[in-house]
Amino acid sequence: MPPDYMIVFGILAATLVLFASGKLRYDYAAILALLASVLLGVVPADSAFEGFGHPAVITVAAVLIITKALQNSGVVTLLAQLLSTTRKSEQKHIMANAGLVAVLSSFMNNVGALALMLPVSMQNAEKENFSPSRLLMPLSFASLLGGLVTLIGTPTNIVISTYRTQFTGEPFSMFDFAPVGLIVAGVGLFYISTIGWRLLPVRVSSEKKSRLSQVENYMMEVTVPSDSKIVGMNIRTLERECENELSVVSIIRRKISRHAPHGNERIQEKDILVLEGDPEILNRFITSGKLLRLETKEKETLLTSTEDVKIAEMVLLPNSPIEGQSMRAMQIHDRYGINLLAISRRGQKPRTRLANVKFRTGDILMLQGEIPALDQAAKSLGLLGMSERSLPETPARRTMVMSVLIFAIAIVLAATGILTVPIAFVSAVAALIATKTIHAREIYTSIDWPIIILLGSLIPVGAALQTSGGTDLIARALIESTANMPLWAIVACLLVSSMWLSDIIPNTPVAVLMAPIAATIASQLGMSSDPFLMAVAIGCATPFLTPIGHQSNTIVMGPGGYRFVDYARMGLGLEIIIVLTAVPAIMMIWPA
Repeated sequence: MPPDYMIVFGILAATLVLFASGKLRYDYAAILALLASVLLGVVPADSAFEGFGHPAVITVAAVLIITKALQNSGVVTLLAQLLSTTRKSEQKHIMANAGLVAVLSSFMNNVGALALMLPVSMQNAEKENFSPSRLLMPLSFASLLGGLVTLIGTPTNIVISTYRTQFTGEPFSMFDFAPVGLIVAGVGLFYISTIGWRLLPVRVSSEKKSRLSQVENYMMEVTVPSDSKIVGMNIRTLERECENELSVVSIIRRKISRHAPHGNERIQEKDILVLEGDPEILNRFITSGKLLRLETKEKETLLTSTEDVKIAEMVLLPNSPIEGQSMRAMQIHDRYGINLLAISRRGQKPRTRLANVKFRTGDILMLQGEIPALDQAAKSLGLLGMSERSLPETPARRTMVMSVLIFAIAIVLAATGILTVPIAFVSAVAALIATKTIHAREIYTSIDWPIIILLGSLIPVGAALQTSGGTDLIARALIESTANMPLWAIVACLLVSSMWLSDIIPNTPVAVLMAPIAATIASQLGMSSDPFLMAVAIGCATPFLTPIGHQSNTIVMGPGGYRFVDYARMGLGLEIIIVLTAVPAIMMIWPA
């Protein structure tokens, strides 16, 4: 039987591979890691689920509920209105919106802050003829930078804080992250607002203004009736008729799919064509009488809106209940009375029937239905509308004042040490419910359960890495490899390692893995753990090279029209600037 630390290394390596591959949801992968640790004897069975009662898990859940209350309050809508004067200048607009989302994400969940500001930016792009590809990535990156400033700005800060308790007896307080975080966030925002956004491509024409999301291509299905003018036409001619703005991805004929059909293939009646391209072109093509109709499950429909029936574009948010599911499997039409007209997914072309496509975070869905049905579907299915109607209406003044007041009191109580952070924020949740500022039914729907399961499952595995001697082994190896380096170089190595790991796997497990290693290095060097833990905190919170590094980056990929490599265009320079700024700031503010 191999030593315990080798078993833990093997479990963690397999888990990281699952995270990076994306073949399995990260909460499922974390549960498998926990079960494997228990079954192989490195985590005691009677303490397997102690992670779910960990202060970090409780705090994250409470912050997510408070974030929902702030979303409902309408505060952000008012703030966005105050920034409307910046719309005339693209740079001023980016600067103002990035600054606002950074402030918001300092005190609420990153994804929640981004979701509030995304429709605002999309509307401004429409009104002022800006390219969304220049606006949305700065918004996403700013939401991550804002999380550096406070304990509750990002779950990784909460994880790092609780690990500090094991080595010093005290966690990081609410604003312990602020001295370094404000410096790094300030420099990062300056880079984004002056240089970074100019490095982004104007990939989507800003002149296409009829569709708010400015997505280049959708996947959609059309049925060819017997009296259609395109019966007998070959595919090459059809695409030429569409000015090459549409391409035939596949033909479904007598229930058999033929992918990438040859240009000489002739179209037959009752063929189902899977098309990729601009919905505007398709709409003109249909209404001109060449295709005649677009069929859905229950009825024929055109890509048009009426007074009662609207077409809405919505982006799939992280951990949506339909993530990994298809339209047909979830029976969305039967349950909500809406039609899926088209889907857009960056980086991949679905190769199956539209109704069978399994949804992923960041997908943009073109849905058709009555307004109440669309609104209900958005709330229940975890979709973010990108139209003007998606902006929350300003609620009663009492609700706005009460939510902000309760949250402010909780922050003061936690910052002054009168209450611990978990108690302060759970008390705030109780106060929000008691004052009916948030409905009790919204509590459970506002919690990002995959994050809770991820944390609760991996915390015992991280503890096993310590108790098995794994962290000591890694720490000694790092110390030996940096024996001739100054202290700042070790801090830089920890920061860069955490940053790059977070670029390819979710940053919360990186914090669970790297925090004990950083603290163990400090212990073996006989130094304070603070600068090492702070380096890990900064690194985990700043993954800017890929769309998979953080959920905020994933959300904007579709609406912004980004490709995978676009993130490195602006992100590489930002990561370099963060390392050059954070390391000296940490060494100055948190001496070892």
